[in-house]
Amino acid sequence: MHIGFLNPQGNFDPGDSYLTEHPDFGGQLVYVKQVAVAMAERGHKVDIITRQIIDPCWPEFAGSVDYYPGVRNLRILRIPAGPPEFLRKELLWQHIVKDWVGNILQFYRDSGSFPDAMTAHYGDGGLAAVLINLQTGIPFTFTGHSLGAQKMDKLEVTPENLAEIDDHYLFRYRILAERLSMNYSVLNITSTKQERFKQYSHRVYRGAVDVNDDSRFVVVPPGSNLAIFSASAYSDNELATYAHVEDCLRRDLHKRANLPVIIAASRLDPKKNHIGLLQAFAYSPELQDRANLVLIAGGLVDPLKDDSGAGSTEKEVLTAIREVVEENNLWGKVSAFSVGPQAALAATYRYLAARGSVFALTALYEPFGLAPLEAAAAGLPVVVTQNGGPSESLRDGDEEYGVLVDPEDRADIARGLERVLCDRHEWHKFATRGQERVKKHYTWPRAAEGYLTQLEKILASPTPQPKTDLLPIPAYFQHPCAENDISLDELSRIYWSEDT
Repeated sequence: MHIGFLNPQGNFDPGDSYLTEHPDFGGQLVYVKQVAVAMAERGHKVDIITRQIIDPCWPEFAGSVDYYPGVRNLRILRIPAGPPEFLRKELLWQHIVKDWVGNILQFYRDSGSFPDAMTAHYGDGGLAAVLINLQTGIPFTFTGHSLGAQKMDKLEVTPENLAEIDDHYLFRYRILAERLSMNYSVLNITSTKQERFKQYSHRVYRGAVDVNDDSRFVVVPPGSNLAIFSASAYSDNELATYAHVEDCLRRDLHKRANLPVIIAASRLDPKKNHIGLLQAFAYSPELQDRANLVLIAGGLVDPLKDDSGAGSTEKEVLTAIREVVEENNLWGKVSAFSVGPQAALAATYRYLAARGSVFALTALYEPFGLAPLEAAAAGLPVVVTQNGGPSESLRDGDEEYGVLVDPEDRADIARGLERVLCDRHEWHKFATRGQERVKKHYTWPRAAEGYLTQLEKILASPTPQPKTDLLPIPAYFQHPCAENDISLDELSRIYWSEDT
């Protein structure tokens, strides 16, 4: 098969540059890259199709075609869309329609063949897949990762603040693009059952897809890269990473630097709930006596003292973190630093696991939760939010593979951490079970197999009859201009209507 991955936001390059240094990057890049690599290693021809960026701040993303070293059958195709410089994902909509889709089609016309199938990621990739499908008939699957309706809910959108919030997030495009993506796709791929039945059942998507229709959904869990995240792996910079971590710990923790740590490695975003974790740490004298708290902050050398390189959202989170530290006299017990790319993060996990540390993710909601699975694969027991995907990946009936906690209850977070940190038997039990769970169920080859199985079924099936429930394409997504713009009234009607 020849498979195209449509992912206009975020960027891909052989060195995995900036994976955690922008809100548009992070987990989605890892997901797409690893599934694509695993497909290519099975002999399929795979293209990761993203947006070309010619910008001195992002030099790695300028070339038209790129490759991952040692991976055959896989290309990174950077297709121009709009101005050459980097644009955050919210500003891509008109350029996807005006330029990106047409340039993708021209690229494949010039090359003499098109992919057999596409897999689209996020609403912007989904919108591109819809428009390509209308012109070529190429079938596609849609992987939403996270949906705009839940984002609007979390931002507590009201009729009064809608215009201000939409001015930044442009939900009026995102919501309609997501509705089209899940409606026109042959199949919607989710990471968990919970994602299917809770996210896609939001009233905003009513009429776009029926969450009870098993023919339109399949669960394909993401995976952990066991070549990197393994308790027995060893990176080229393993010892250098150990030394760097030790230097940072001594810088911030002084005489306490040899204690185990509670390690949180996620982007500095309010929904990741670093504040809840800090408050739990402050709440428990026993935790403070036995461990330190370490925050891994992408690209920030010493963010508790100098946040000059942080973005506006990161600065807000860091300000709140410093306030909690100050109010609870936690200086000397909390450290924050950057460790670099995934190989260094995995080495950090191994180094800290050797001293009896614990990984923590207390996000208010986590759609899937790949980070704790990576930490578990590298040897750390995990204490993770009960809200979202971890309730499926880390628990099966009565069997526990990590400790689930209520992220809005500091006492419950503290109890979960104490359960693992304060009982060596429990520490070993969850460290062992977590590793076994990941190796058996959550690897990228298994995720790729899930995609390939579904794509093979789609391509092997007789040409389906035209769907009769297709949504109309808004004029803006055909010809983006002021006259065709999607109004806030339309977004309001969809968001607040009980009968979308």
